[in-house]
Amino acid sequence: MSLKKADVIKFKKRLEEMRAEMTKLLQGTAEEVKKPDEATGYSQHQADQGTDDFDRQIGLELTSSEYSVLKQIDRALEKIEENTYGICDDTGEEIPVARLNAIPYANRTAQAQEKFEKGHH
Repeated sequence: MSLKKADVIKFKKRLEEMRAEMTKLLQGTAEEVKKPDEATGYSQHQADQGTDDFDRQIGLELTSSEYSVLKQIDRALEKIEENTYGICDDTGEEIPVARLNAIPYANRTAQAQEKFEKGHH
């Protein structure tokens, strides 16, 4: 069952909204990570510095994960332009509508995604 044009338009709108939110979120996170510690000084306790470093590391990991999602959103929007949205990048099979409803930026079937992740981790 291939997607109807109205469905694709609906998904495109959702993807564009997600992209705008994600971009805003990433810019905010990047600002937090780049911001120098205002309170860094000789009197600061060493454990506090460790906590700050940990928080910054978590921020960087979130940024990386969010950036990955943003790339997938961009790819999905690209596929809409190419008229291949809803088709798995790896297998060429149709991605079930239920999967697209849950993850509008899905570019692979669940099985192909699982294989992809196993091969890359």
